[in-house]
Amino acid sequence: MSKIKVKQEESLSIKFIHQMKVGDNRRLDLYFFLPKEMGIGPQSMNEEQYYHSAITGRRSYYSSGLHLPLVQSRFASQKKRTVEEFRLYLNLFAYQFSVAIETDSKELEQIEEPENFFNSLQGLCDLVSQLLKKFRRNEPSDPKLKSYFENADNYLSWFCEQRLLKLLSRAPRGSEYSEVLDASIALCRAESEHRKTKRYNSQQTKDDPNRISNKMLLLRRLIQQGVVLKEEMKTLGIGLKKMTTGFATAMVMLVVSALIIKAQGVFSGLTIALVLTLAVIYGFREIFKEDIRNALWRLIQKGRPKWSRILRDTNSQAPIAKQLVWLDFMKTTELPDKVAEILKRRHRQNKLDAEVLHYGIHTRVTQKEFLAGYTSIQEQVNFSLAPFARHLERGKAKIYKEQDGKISNDSVERRYQINLILAVKDGKDEVQYARYKITMNRSMIIDISQSELPEGIEAIV
Repeated sequence: MSKIKVKQEESLSIKFIHQMKVGDNRRLDLYFFLPKEMGIGPQSMNEEQYYHSAITGRRSYYSSGLHLPLVQSRFASQKKRTVEEFRLYLNLFAYQFSVAIETDSKELEQIEEPENFFNSLQGLCDLVSQLLKKFRRNEPSDPKLKSYFENADNYLSWFCEQRLLKLLSRAPRGSEYSEVLDASIALCRAESEHRKTKRYNSQQTKDDPNRISNKMLLLRRLIQQGVVLKEEMKTLGIGLKKMTTGFATAMVMLVVSALIIKAQGVFSGLTIALVLTLAVIYGFREIFKEDIRNALWRLIQKGRPKWSRILRDTNSQAPIAKQLVWLDFMKTTELPDKVAEILKRRHRQNKLDAEVLHYGIHTRVTQKEFLAGYTSIQEQVNFSLAPFARHLERGKAKIYKEQDGKISNDSVERRYQINLILAVKDGKDEVQYARYKITMNRSMIIDISQSELPEGIEAIV
């Protein structure tokens, strides 16, 4: 299995997922090649706005067995554990469980072939049923622990029911799959009855969609405590940007002052001509000041990280990892040699001019051991392509055909292909690469496929 996975998340978003161990030092670079016909570039899209509005991440402790009932081994000696330890391990299992079900259900949503869809749905229902049964066998009797268990059980029951109902609402219709549909609905009803029997939620809460949704969001945040790492973001270069603004202003004022002195030498005394000349000089100052500052800042900022992030354990507050983040548009002449070589492998018809959007992230993981039982952390970063889609044209073309003297036409959609090259460097190892083709239109991602690399370039394994 590849150390880094790239896959579709929603209709207009993709994500990459990877894990890092204690002491890892990893640099990840993603190069998005956006055809110029898409109309996306530094003039039409601000990188910082895109980063804050369209790129989201989730970083947490990770277990390689997402579908394993970790709760059994963690709770085997409940009497020997403190309340905080019990809550921590309970949260670990509940979080891993919810992430696994969320991941599986999103992948299932992408399946269009009915037979594969219902086979996968049956497997997901069996998995949910088994895990919930094993989880509930370990319900504690101690009142101090029971409230934490009930919160997790309430959320997992509701969350699994919601994910299954969402899948069923989009399921293909067909009488041949009625058994799977009935079994899935029966599981949803059983979970609803379970929460009712346990009296987890009041009738008022159940009757109000807003109240039940907000309550479950609160419960999810509670089970993330101690599992999802706390993030401390910092924008870099604020002081440097102020200095750049001051320097640009000084340079402009130097030119303006020289022009004013020159004008006073040409016009004797305070005349209308002198006043008009000074007005023109100050007008040009306001026009060019911003342009000079922006150009100077782009030159200074080029190649520098824009943000830093510290990841902390939410319980101990100990730093787990430090990250530097880049996001900027690049010129094709600035690309690393091997990235440019990979790009040359494109078919002749795909060799179009493109704007290059570069995202980079450099992570240094602490040398200290993680939480007991965990040897790695997982990072998942989502990129929404919706801001790209807003610039795309709607399909208006028609294809005509003739058959038996009758002429008919079919509407066709306009599709665009984005090339994505991924580069990863672990410590002092050689850089490894992967290339993907993302085919999309204005409303959705049509396909994500991985392409072969030229000979002599090491692929990500």
